[in-house]
Amino acid sequence: PPARRAHDGLVGSPARRRQPAQVRSAGSPCSCSAAGITHVQNTLTQPFFFFLIQETISDNCVVIFSKTTCGYCKMAKKLFQDMNVNYTAVELDLYENGSQFQDILHQMTGGRTVPRVFINGAFIGGATDTQRLHQEGKLLPLVHQCQMRRAKNSDLPCSLP
Repeated sequence: PPARRAHDGLVGSPARRRQPAQVRSAGSPCSCSAAGITHVQNTLTQPFFFFLIQETISDNCVVIFSKTTCGYCKMAKKLFQDMNVNYTAVELDLYENGSQFQDILHQMTGGRTVPRVFINGAFIGGATDTQRLHQEGKLLPLVHQCQMRRAKNSDLPCSLP
């Protein structure tokens, strides 16, 4: 089986522990990295949260805004793991500012529920939407499109599953 590695998503001040939230990436290691923000303060403005979200979405082929206790979130992450596709999961419930990130995601996508799944910079929906795209054979081509684009534009391309 392919190697799995953990890396940081939106690294803020986790609400429940001092260590940054670890995010699982499935499949081959990918050179795409998350925003790498090391500290998020409560006094930051909405435009800054929007910037962090946009940067994470644009820096990664697949981003799942999630919560650790959410069954639908686990379903979405498992789908990508089973396809050996790297993804970045931002676990909102581990951050002091998680609800502010969720507010911005609501403004961006029209929904506040998690997971919020983005591929190639575009919002594709929640867990059931993602599952449906997979069943229709449309999910993996979206991921490959992003990975191919990144491979052309980067010295460190993402690996195809």
